[in-house]
Amino acid sequence: MKTTVVLLGAASLCSASLNNTDEGLITNGLVSLGDWQTAFTKAQNFVSQLTTEEKITIIGSGSLTNSSANWTALAQSDGPQGAENFYYESAFSMTCALAMTWDKDAIYKQGKAVATEFYQKGLQLLAGPVSNPMGRSAWGGRNGESFGPDSYFNGILGGISARAYQAGGVIAGGKHFILYEQETNRTSSSMGGGGMGGGSGGGSMGSGNSSMGSMASGSAPSGSAPSGMALRARADNSSTTDSSESAPYSSNIDDKTFRETYLWPWYDIIKAGTGAVMCAMNEVNGSAACEDKSLLMSALKSDLGFPGFVFPDTNAQKTAYGSISGGLDYGSSSIWSTSTVEAFLSNGSLTEARLNDMVIRNVIGYYKANLDNGEQPSKAAYDDYVDTMSNHAEIIRENGAKSIVLLKNLGGLPLNKPRRMTLFGANAGPVTGGPNMQFTVQGSGPTYDGHLASDSGSAQSSLPYLITPEAAVTLRASKEHTNVKWILNDTYTASSSGNTLVTLSSSETAVDASYSGYAAASDACLVFINALSGEGADRTELYNDDQDTMVNTVAADCNNTIVVITTTGVRLVDQWIENENITAVLYSGPLGQESGNSITDILYGDVNPSGRLIHTIAKNESDYNVGICYTKNCTYSEGNYIDYKYFEHSNTTARYAFGHGLSYTSFDYSDLKASKLMSNISYHAKGRLEVGGRADLFDVVAEVDVVVKNTGSHDGAEVPQLYIGFPEDSGADQPIKALRGFERVELKKDENAQVKFQLRRRDLSFWDVAAQEWALPRGDFKIYIGASSSDIRQTGTLAM
Repeated sequence: MKTTVVLLGAASLCSASLNNTDEGLITNGLVSLGDWQTAFTKAQNFVSQLTTEEKITIIGSGSLTNSSANWTALAQSDGPQGAENFYYESAFSMTCALAMTWDKDAIYKQGKAVATEFYQKGLQLLAGPVSNPMGRSAWGGRNGESFGPDSYFNGILGGISARAYQAGGVIAGGKHFILYEQETNRTSSSMGGGGMGGGSGGGSMGSGNSSMGSMASGSAPSGSAPSGMALRARADNSSTTDSSESAPYSSNIDDKTFRETYLWPWYDIIKAGTGAVMCAMNEVNGSAACEDKSLLMSALKSDLGFPGFVFPDTNAQKTAYGSISGGLDYGSSSIWSTSTVEAFLSNGSLTEARLNDMVIRNVIGYYKANLDNGEQPSKAAYDDYVDTMSNHAEIIRENGAKSIVLLKNLGGLPLNKPRRMTLFGANAGPVTGGPNMQFTVQGSGPTYDGHLASDSGSAQSSLPYLITPEAAVTLRASKEHTNVKWILNDTYTASSSGNTLVTLSSSETAVDASYSGYAAASDACLVFINALSGEGADRTELYNDDQDTMVNTVAADCNNTIVVITTTGVRLVDQWIENENITAVLYSGPLGQESGNSITDILYGDVNPSGRLIHTIAKNESDYNVGICYTKNCTYSEGNYIDYKYFEHSNTTARYAFGHGLSYTSFDYSDLKASKLMSNISYHAKGRLEVGGRADLFDVVAEVDVVVKNTGSHDGAEVPQLYIGFPEDSGADQPIKALRGFERVELKKDENAQVKFQLRRRDLSFWDVAAQEWALPRGDFKIYIGASSSDIRQTGTLAM
């Protein structure tokens, strides 16, 4: 790994010339619009009828009602887990949970269901998919909102989600563009609420005829180091060079890392039909992300061919001219007033072509989603009885079970009619008042005093109800005549006097209502723990002493202890994972309203676990190479080496690798084949610019096949994963392994299937900084196929 990087100016992050006044304009003809063409024609015709003042009204988040033109500002809400702040709607799995299914069909199915509920509530824009934060640092407070730190995986799932939202009838609004990787110093502490970022609560976008949202910006936490064992000292390799405490922070990055890790997912997200992009609060190389022409006009609108509009996160629009020249298309009328914008037009600092481009981009997504057909319901108030839930509970339960990762199993699972069972921990049962937690963007956690089924801030669900593990397990146990007890508290203590449960027979010994008392009297002990973080603050710990003490206390007296973890990010397990009395561990993100049912389906084997990790679980906190940055300038000196790419490069052994997940059955891999499908492939990509980037970047140039067989005694699903290694001496400067394919395949016992992976040109390319283009090196690519990034079952080569 490089220890130093050359920081480039923000303008160097793109290949297009900034002197071209037509750069980034949708009307310049440089980008082939494909299936956006019809929507573009409609948008262009509509804009041609508008006066200058009417155009300014639209870009300033307003509505028009007159004889010649009618336009209602788009109504939007967060987010991928369901529209915020409504009754009579579903609460879906959080993105980090859904991603652990590694199931493309499940991602699409849930995305379309969420979008359908948005549509029926009269909303037009869904603030998602969420690509950033990717999870550069394990301490990032909002890591659970996205698909994780692998750029390929993040892009594939983000693209599927964008297509699903479009199919559900709404505009996908990807966020947060870009390099928004922490909460600390994301905005100035002097800035107040407002803006239209996360937490807008289903309001109309903008201040034209309503407020710009209800999210309040919280001050950053002090960032004190977490408590715990000395060997787990917090990593904080933020590579900062400035002692300034001003905010927002600046993500300082080199061109190669920018393209290969953080911009990479957006190629897929834009190609999939995303109609809006939210620019982030932070700066990039010293320039505000919402005012950076190299990011918005060049990288996003030119190189990626993005045809939609860019709108700002809360307080991310800083100045009128800076944002209008930098590439923002939609903002606050208090900043973009009619007089201000007219003055720009008058003095030539804003061209009529750019103004028209902004308005076209504001409306093109509306036409692309067919929202002009006059059939969408009117916008519902939060408590209007508009029931959008349909059969979505079935989807939520099914996807929840698919997303649960079996980390460890020594025979504790599946449960088989245990005679006596106890549930321990607050995460097993309901919070005192619920099901929804109070809305906050001040950060949250580090744990939740109840069952964690939703996040806070922009990722908060509007839970119509919550099936807790206690409720679901008790119902199942009652049918099997299992004796069930519980202590729904993480720090419970009790003396034997006054806190006893006495059996009906006087000859039997009373059981202490304590961890040790109940544990000793149980055939199965289920310990539920959680880790909560959210918008507004970064994490202060990756494990929790109270919860880990509870686990160890129970396991000391129960030789069949099963730990169930719900977490919004990395949760370490090394304080107890090697205890032989801990016979199984389940791990997932927040699973939504059917959470308890999904967990119970796995516990009892009604569903065979098939979830896979989307991040690496380390042995120690100090094993992660990137901490939270507490100063103005945050330098990405680690380059592309985050998560498993760093662990392999530094030869650091993980507790559980990226992609890891066990099953109640077993699988065998064989017959690896790799073949090149195209000849005479140019070294640099040269294809026409289309929506999503150069057309030839998406050409399928190679294929890899492998046979997977279920060799165990149960039906189940396996997730074979394809990783590649670049040719030696190619100059590509790439990690040892990079994920480039995955498929979830259902197999009955003794059944096998041939699994095919298609490799696009982009999957085998690296960013050539000198040429400012994607390059496909010649030579032998290493091919690795396995059950995780470290559990490789088949290897081979691919000659290109």
